[in-house]
Parts: sequence; structure tokens; C-alpha cells
Amino acid sequence: MPDMSASTLTFIGTATTLLELGPFRLLTDPNFLHQGQRAYLGKGLTAKRLTEPAMDPRDLPPLDAVVLSHLHGDHWDRVAHKHLDPDVPILTTPQAARRLRARLRPRRAVGLRTWQSRETTRDGYTLRVTALPARHAPGAAQALLPSVMGSLLEVGPSDGSQPPDRVYLSGDTLVVDELTEIARRHPHIDTAVLHLGGGTLPGGLVVTMDGEQGARLFELLTPGQAVPVHYDDYGVFKSPLQDFLDVMSRRGLRDRVTTVARGHTVEVGRVSAVGRDSAGSG
Repeated sequence: MPDMSASTLTFIGTATTLLELGPFRLLTDPNFLHQGQRAYLGKGLTAKRLTEPAMDPRDLPPLDAVVLSHLHGDHWDRVAHKHLDPDVPILTTPQAARRLRARLRPRRAVGLRTWQSRETTRDGYTLRVTALPARHAPGAAQALLPSVMGSLLEVGPSDGSQPPDRVYLSGDTLVVDELTEIARRHPHIDTAVLHLGGGTLPGGLVVTMDGEQGARLFELLTPGQAVPVHYDDYGVFKSPLQDFLDVMSRRGLRDRVTTVARGHTVEVGRVSAVGRDSAGSG
């Protein structure tokens, strides 16, 4: 059987990560635009990419699934649309699944309603992906943005002989009341991958967590480890990684944060130690 102590996350950029959990390989929020190219955000809005992704989609290993939090140009772009294998399942919101299927590619887009799960088993291990609440904008402004989901990934022996690794992906959410239900239903999260950046649209509308909100969500969910992503790749990000690290330090939680530089890999799940930073990270 695969060694569940070696679950890893490789950071490609923005919210794009390669997760290797037991025998399963998952790609999250694929954004492979190059520096200087523009991502389409809807309603006529675009944002210029400021960084290079650490990997080309054609260099990825075979994937079991893509977990797509929502259909925005910095989470699913034209490069991913062209080069990712159209037969790999894409687990996403019902809204995004409908739009992807309408484009004829990928053919296997699966929409998950909040709290709905999808399971697959291989080599004696089971992967369960559960859609969780998330909200991309406050109040009536939600109508301006696509629906978004958080996700809980649970991987462990199918016979229950070991507890699963539990990895939470926040998606592009603000800290809203609905997230308290995550803590109630899932009190034992090992790693929380947090989308930060304080993304701000014209007019000052904040649509992703800044450093303060990221720390609030960490305290709400009390995971063993936080891995921050989605904080410096586009000009709309106004809250750098250091904001989150400073708040976590003031709250005595810096040792629960593991930063990871683009192109680097860190352990996730039931890790033996946290507070580690990959080379080149904050």
C-alpha cells in the first residue's frame, strides 16, 4: 500500500497545486497563464499575471481528478482548457460544470452541491471529495461573481485501519457565517490550504481573504497546519503573504504555518511537524 505519511503538495502558482495523496494525484484550480498574460474575470474585467507558473500542464503526471473551486480566469484558463486531458474528471460547482460541458471540453465535468461528496477507490485506498460552503463576495455583490466551493479531500485505507489525511481547500471565499458549519461537521482537519491575497476589484470590493481573515478562518477551523496560496500572482491581490504571517505571529500561531515557494513541495495531511518553510518562501 502507498505510504500515507508522505502526502504532499507542490505549489505551481496562484491556487494551482499538485496534491499527491496516497495513490491519487489531484490538480487544483489550474492556472497556467504566463507572466504578462491577462486572465478574464468576467463582466469585462481582466487581470495581468505578475509571475510565472512553476510547471507547464503538459509536464504534469497522470491525474485522477481536477478540483476546481470556481470558473474564473485565474483558476481555469485557456492554457488549461487546451492542454489538460479532457477525460480527467473535474469536480467543481454545478454552475461551472454546466459551463464547461457547454464548451464541449472537458467532457467529464462533475458538479457537486454543497455537502455533496464523490468517492473513488484504488489500491486499497479511498478518496472522498466533499464540496463545502464558500462565498466569493459579500451581500448582493455575489451576483457579480461565479459561485464557488471549498473542498475537503479525505484519503485513507478503505478498510479504516488508519485515519484518513484530511486536506481542506478554502476556494476563493470570505469568512462568512456559513463556514462555521464546516468546523462543526469536520472538526479534525489536518491541513488547510488557504486562498488569500485580499483580492480587490474596482470600486474597492474585496473578494478573497486578506491576512486578517485568513487567520480568523484558521482559528475557526483549527487545522493542524495552514498552507497559504493565492497571494501575489495578480495585481488585484492587495494583501501580500507577509500580512498573513504577521497576523499569525501576533496570535502565537506562526509555527502552524508552512509556506511553500512556487515549484517546491511540502508535506500535508497528518504531518509530524509544521511551521516549516520551503526554500524561497516567506
